[in-house]
Amino acid sequence: MRGPSSSHCAASLRIGRMCRDLMGGDIKEVTIEFDPNGSLATTHKGQGSDMGLFGGFLGWEADEERLPDYLKAIEEAGIKIQIKIHPIGATHPNTYKITLKNSQEIRTVTAISIGGGMIEIIEIDEAKVSMQGDFYETLIYVSTSRNLPKFIKDSFACDEITVHQGTKHFIEIKSGQFMPRALYQELLDMPEVLFIKQLDPVLPIMSRKNLTVPFITCEEMLEYNQNKNLELWELALAYESIRGNISKEEVLEKMGAIVLIMQSAIEIGLKGTKYADRILGPQSQGFQQRMKEDALIAGDILNQVILYTSAMMEVKSSMGVVVAAPTAGSCGALPGAVIGVGNAMGLSQYEIVKAMLAAGLIGVFIAAHATFAAEVGGCMAECGSGSGMAAAGIVGLKRGTLAQSLSAASMALQSCLGMICDMIADRVEAPCLNRNVMAATNAISCANMALSDYDHLIPLDEVIETMKRVGDALPNTHRCTGLGGLAITKTAKKIEAMLEKGELDRNKTFYKVC
Repeated sequence: MRGPSSSHCAASLRIGRMCRDLMGGDIKEVTIEFDPNGSLATTHKGQGSDMGLFGGFLGWEADEERLPDYLKAIEEAGIKIQIKIHPIGATHPNTYKITLKNSQEIRTVTAISIGGGMIEIIEIDEAKVSMQGDFYETLIYVSTSRNLPKFIKDSFACDEITVHQGTKHFIEIKSGQFMPRALYQELLDMPEVLFIKQLDPVLPIMSRKNLTVPFITCEEMLEYNQNKNLELWELALAYESIRGNISKEEVLEKMGAIVLIMQSAIEIGLKGTKYADRILGPQSQGFQQRMKEDALIAGDILNQVILYTSAMMEVKSSMGVVVAAPTAGSCGALPGAVIGVGNAMGLSQYEIVKAMLAAGLIGVFIAAHATFAAEVGGCMAECGSGSGMAAAGIVGLKRGTLAQSLSAASMALQSCLGMICDMIADRVEAPCLNRNVMAATNAISCANMALSDYDHLIPLDEVIETMKRVGDALPNTHRCTGLGGLAITKTAKKIEAMLEKGELDRNKTFYKVC
């Protein structure tokens, strides 16, 4: 993806893509409503929600090169967009209420971003739905449903059929592919069928009927592993293969491709980046120079991890392509730590891929029982999660045991409880960069502690449950709204004003221009 925030940019783009499909690719006017009590009211422009959503309306992918020019592109497409901020009764901080119009129809969509680029559409035309973008979705708008659901079920192998009644009456079909064209036309010819909408999936891995996974907590994983003696990365292979209905070889191939994107981003960052709308310049180049001059405190591996983490964050801030791992705001810590340590140890690409799989499985547990969204759980949900994931991966690089990997993840997450999200000037750069570095270096420390058999005391499952409770207890001013913490300091407000006036030299650090 490109952009500062996965929950703002990648998620909103996926929502926009589904809106585009709902309108058959013909959008002329859009009204977007945000609740003032949520995160989007204050962050939708600076963190890229507008960019992602508008890009989705245009049918773009999350790594589209044209994303920075989204305003020009939406104007050229002739789409008129209005944004309103007023109470809409939203219960989730990342709620989008969208009204779409063209010359023939008006549709309404309510959707939420749930972290790490994941989404859920919760209403279409005021009917309650649940769409995560992991099925081919067919909506058959009807005057009456009568016996249509049975006819469809008898004619087409689909996963789920639901009849919805909102401002419009429609039948929703979830499936692994769209129905045959002949059946589509047969339905369209029926007098009770008004029109049909087809929404493509936006996630890379599909869901399916009666989907089950081998485990979804550490406790269940350890039970599953009894008498198998699998390492954490092998358990990740088993989980992803069963969840995605793909071979273990394909899982390895997909993770290998992800690692290559991460490595490419680090290499680009090390060469230096430039971008106008940012508050931090290429910090990592000065760090590289100090490393060459032996001017830093000794610790080659630690310094390489800091360098890699910084480089990745700078690519993200310059609209380069990164992997949300687990999020864009925390995209530096996990690859910076795992790739940095792996390279410093002289390990093969295969060993790094295995470590990343191990880290990813820790992320599965966090996503299932806590959150990756800073708007819900503060920076603990992003950099904290990245730190816990990286710690487990690093233990894998040193061929530690499964128990040591889980211990490292537990200690790393324990160390991050309560971290707030208070980005400066509504840019996901500071204190995000230093918190990513903290998360990466914390992962190394906790990995070493686990490899030395420190007692983590609290099982990982219980730490993740605690993350959820702590996140729920944070005030919304400290959850990615720009309304608390460092974001409201005198200097932060000065930087924000300078950005708005175009007075900041964005390719230098702030202290050099003030």
